[in-house]
Amino acid sequence: MSCVPVAIFGCRSQVAGGLCFFDEQILLYAAGASCVQFHIEQKWQKFIPGSEKSQGMQALAISPNRRYLAISETVVEQPAVTVYEVSLVPSRRRRTLAAAELPVREFVALAFSPDSRYLAAATGPPEVHLAYWLWEKQRLMAAVRIEAPGSGLCQVSFSPQDNAQVCITGNGIFKLIKYSEGTLKTTSLQKGELQNYLCHAWLSAEKVVCGTDTGKLIIFESGEVRWETSKMQQQKDLGGKSLGLTSFSAFYSSDISCDLVSEDNGSQQDSLPQICAVAAYSKGFACSSSPGVVLLFEKTEEKEAYKETQEIWIPRDFCNSEPEQSGREDIICICFSPSEEMMIISTTKNQLYMFNMPSTEIVKEKSAHFIYLHFPLHSDSITGLDTCIRKPIVATCSLDRSVRIWNYKTNTLELYKQYQEEAYTVSLHPTGLFCLVGFSDKLRLMSLLYEDMHVFMEFTVRGCRECAFSNGGHLFAAVNGNVIHIYSTTTFENTNNLKGHSGKICAVKWSADDAKLVSCDTHGAVYEWNLLTGKRESECVLRSCKYSSIALSPFAKIIFAVGSDQTLKEISESSILHEVPAFDVVYTAIAVSHSGHMLFIGTSLGTIRTMRYPLPLPTEFNEYQAHAGPVTKMSITDDDLFLLTASKDGSFLIWKVYDKEGQILKREKEVEYAEEVLIMRSDIEEKGQAMLDLQIRVKELQTENDYQLRLKDVNCNEKIKEIKEIFTQEIDCLKTKHEILQAEKEKQELQHQYQLFELMKKQAREVQDLESSNNQKLLMENEKYQELQVKSQRMQEEYEKQLHDLEESKSKALEELTEYYEEKLNEKSVLLEETEETIRQQLHIYEEIKKQIEDDEDREIQEIKIKYERRLQEEKESNLRLKGETGIMRKRFDSLQKDIEERNSEIEEIKLEQQKLQGIITSLEKDILALKREIQERDDTIQDKEKRIYDLKKKNQELEKFKFVLDYKIKELKKQIQPRENDIIVMKEQIREVSNMVIWLLLLSLLSGYKDGQADPLENSTLFMEGELERFHKQNAQLELNITELQRKLKATDREVHRERQKEQNMKALIKRFKTDLHNCVGFIQDSRKLKDRICELYTKYVHQTDMVETVELDTDLQQEYIRQREYLERNFATLKKKVVKESEIHRADYVRIMQENVSLIKEINELRQELKVTRTQVHDLQSTLGLTKKKQVIRDPAVLRLNAEKESEKIIEMQQLEIQRLRDQIQEKGQVLAIQPLSDGRLPMLNLEGSHRT
Repeated sequence: MSCVPVAIFGCRSQVAGGLCFFDEQILLYAAGASCVQFHIEQKWQKFIPGSEKSQGMQALAISPNRRYLAISETVVEQPAVTVYEVSLVPSRRRRTLAAAELPVREFVALAFSPDSRYLAAATGPPEVHLAYWLWEKQRLMAAVRIEAPGSGLCQVSFSPQDNAQVCITGNGIFKLIKYSEGTLKTTSLQKGELQNYLCHAWLSAEKVVCGTDTGKLIIFESGEVRWETSKMQQQKDLGGKSLGLTSFSAFYSSDISCDLVSEDNGSQQDSLPQICAVAAYSKGFACSSSPGVVLLFEKTEEKEAYKETQEIWIPRDFCNSEPEQSGREDIICICFSPSEEMMIISTTKNQLYMFNMPSTEIVKEKSAHFIYLHFPLHSDSITGLDTCIRKPIVATCSLDRSVRIWNYKTNTLELYKQYQEEAYTVSLHPTGLFCLVGFSDKLRLMSLLYEDMHVFMEFTVRGCRECAFSNGGHLFAAVNGNVIHIYSTTTFENTNNLKGHSGKICAVKWSADDAKLVSCDTHGAVYEWNLLTGKRESECVLRSCKYSSIALSPFAKIIFAVGSDQTLKEISESSILHEVPAFDVVYTAIAVSHSGHMLFIGTSLGTIRTMRYPLPLPTEFNEYQAHAGPVTKMSITDDDLFLLTASKDGSFLIWKVYDKEGQILKREKEVEYAEEVLIMRSDIEEKGQAMLDLQIRVKELQTENDYQLRLKDVNCNEKIKEIKEIFTQEIDCLKTKHEILQAEKEKQELQHQYQLFELMKKQAREVQDLESSNNQKLLMENEKYQELQVKSQRMQEEYEKQLHDLEESKSKALEELTEYYEEKLNEKSVLLEETEETIRQQLHIYEEIKKQIEDDEDREIQEIKIKYERRLQEEKESNLRLKGETGIMRKRFDSLQKDIEERNSEIEEIKLEQQKLQGIITSLEKDILALKREIQERDDTIQDKEKRIYDLKKKNQELEKFKFVLDYKIKELKKQIQPRENDIIVMKEQIREVSNMVIWLLLLSLLSGYKDGQADPLENSTLFMEGELERFHKQNAQLELNITELQRKLKATDREVHRERQKEQNMKALIKRFKTDLHNCVGFIQDSRKLKDRICELYTKYVHQTDMVETVELDTDLQQEYIRQREYLERNFATLKKKVVKESEIHRADYVRIMQENVSLIKEINELRQELKVTRTQVHDLQSTLGLTKKKQVIRDPAVLRLNAEKESEKIIEMQQLEIQRLRDQIQEKGQVLAIQPLSDGRLPMLNLEGSHRT
């Protein structure tokens, strides 16, 4: 698969010359790591990618013929200038210019010469160099070093009419440099105070206008200051309509003072604005005077004077939280189209604006506003990006406090809003109707309306850096530090809190079925959460890596993670399956296609890498130049057709994904996107009311217009009548004038005819006189001509005779010479051929030597020139300095000697202090090393403790199981005790009742005894009650005995449980040690001797007599259980043996029965065959008697029948023999099984005590 960029939304305004027109409609500007060709009307984009391993573009320049584009880049820490031919489709790289001989890091400014043959490039401070190339031949013609007293960027440009004239400006730099005879010479320097020149532009072949950081505009002519303007800005009111025009004061160069002219009228600001951009056009020039405004200046009729004609303001952004401050952006680049019908600007907030220049002075307004070239763009790092399923939209948020909704199908911005807090993360609901945004103070849930974003729910999650809707949209996850909060989208309740991360969580991803959630943090942990239980299912921790992004395979079986360790990790079931190196690049973001066959990875250099899945063993990937900063977020659309990437440089890029054959991927099902939008009821009501108001207003205006039209018709009719009368009067007057003029015309015609007649007469006379005089002259000349003709004939005859004689002599001489020279020519031709061959060889050798010598001489000459020029300049400067400084140095020499002595003493003291500090540094370094060792040891102890905690947790779980068993036993014992306690309570109540009864009976008996004088009833009742009390006392004693017995049993069970736990822990430790020893033993599986020795050691180590003693000393209950199981198994074995014997006997009886049946059946078959034979003979005899068969056939048939019968009997016998053999084999196998099963000593095998303990 491959990726092709479709559109980029961003701009790198810090690139020098970052705006230039290719033609009237195509604009070139830097965005991301590419140069973009943008069609202003049709809105399409084409890309000129940067070089591989490029660290970003620094400058752009287009040639005057609009054919070539120069781009300055830094590739592998070396500056390079690449020239592209943009007139071709696609753009083709023509030349790459390098400056290995110059000590430069980057070229910050570029410019083409007027004929597009030469290229000038300037490097940045502190060492400013100017290079001059003949770029088509990649030849560096000259280079010069320029001293820069201050820091800041430089600008370079060619004179519009001179290929050799270059202007360079910067902080304290203004120089006009001319190329001549292989060197760059400074023709003029600024006199007076040096200033920080931020920009400049050529107004003509000799004039240059410059803008400074103090708000001045200075015009230089031939390097001398001719005009200087001091700018005073007036405050703009809140409406942005009243702005005082810039006032100018022009001076001649002799009257210039270097001080800033400032006249404080009460409205001037404390600091003057900077002029950051200047651009010239045919009528004058444009400059950015203050934040958010461009001033147009045009040349006046006065001598060399310019006047401000128009102000163009950046519009206010009403989507901004502070609309009044939205237009306060510094303009750093201005560009005019070739026809000067359009002006484009770029600002410090990475925005692009356009303005259509007025065609006439009548249309021109004093104040106007820019419009956006494309859309409002992000001006800071993009921190969040997300897509949805039901709509072709993508949401982005940035540190510029804005949230934007883009349409990746139409490449448009659908919604945009700016807030007062920074937005850290964004997530779109799968329906595309809702949006979740994490701000620095709260987490807000918004509905995406038709023209707005409406916040309808806020959650108290501060500084939420990551959030994500589930694939079904019913839940969403929000990160707060190291905790993940799960909320319901319908009830807005916090359904779950996932805790466990020790570091800040960087990314969260939902599985396709929303049952799992995967997260990663900065401490190298990747956790997989089960949302049904709220617990971790798996974990993978790597402390040395700070994870930045994760992605899931389609079925959530594999996790892909990237981080600071420069690898791509493939994680499954808490382990890293595969690690893919990044080759000295940090991976920052990752996305997986929904088909699961492709991985898309973003790097810290801003590039995009694509890999196939499964990952190939030799790492293979395609890398694409994308952004100028690290990739922060990546996402792929639900249909796998578009890849969306965002970067720290504020750019947002849309890629189209193609398959291997370069075709667009096709989905199995074409899903139509939803076209529904949300709108507030109040908005609908307001719009309905506004429509009603407008309809009423339209009706009123119609009636007013009709009335006004009628009035105008009446007035017009009256005016027409008046005008008709006036015109009729004027027509009459004109008719009279016409008649008068006609009469005058006739008079003048008569006069003209008379004058013509007289002139004709004069002319005829003069012609006659001239003819007579000329005839006489002609006669004289004719006579002379005839005489000369006779002389010429004579001379001609003489010359002809002489020529004839000479020709004959010459012909003879020529014949002799031709013969002689033909012989010589033949000889010379042979010699010439030989010499030509030698000459060709020598010329070829000479040309090669000449080229090498010329190249070497050119290089040496250039190096020598550069060296001697530098030496000359340095010596001249040093001579000038030395002449001026010799006198001063003599005076200062004595004072400097004293200072030197003092300094030497101070240096000795400083050296002593340095030695002391060096000792302190060494001791501190030792302390640092010791502390690092302590940290490493503590990390090791922490890891050991974590392992110990993990083991203890497992033991705790097992103890909890035992606790549950004991609790269950205790509950059962309590249930047994509870009825006894209830009986005791009942008995006690009965005792109380009986005691009460006894008391009552005693009282009654006493009363009756006193009355009757008898004592027998009282004695009887007391005897009865004593018997009852004795019975109750016995029952209570029995119950107390039962209670004590149950308590003893409970204590015994507690002891037994404790003993079993101790045994289990000992067994686990033993098993663990045995496993480790066994694992070490497996390492010698290839060496049989060492393996045998190790196994013997294991036997001697783990099989002791003490083990046998321990088995003997097992509990009696366990031995009884073992004996019982053994007896049960022996009984089962005996019964099974009896069953086998019975079944074998039954099988033998069946076998005998089957054999007997087979014998009887064979006999019956033979009898039937004989009967059939007899019947066939009878039939044949009958047929012979009837004459139906021949005699031969009668003789043949009986023999045939006899042969068939014999064959069939043989087959039957063979089948029976095979069946008998099979049954015999079965009987032997059964006998062998019965013989193997009884043990040799009659004992059962040893019982697995460990297994019985576990059960």
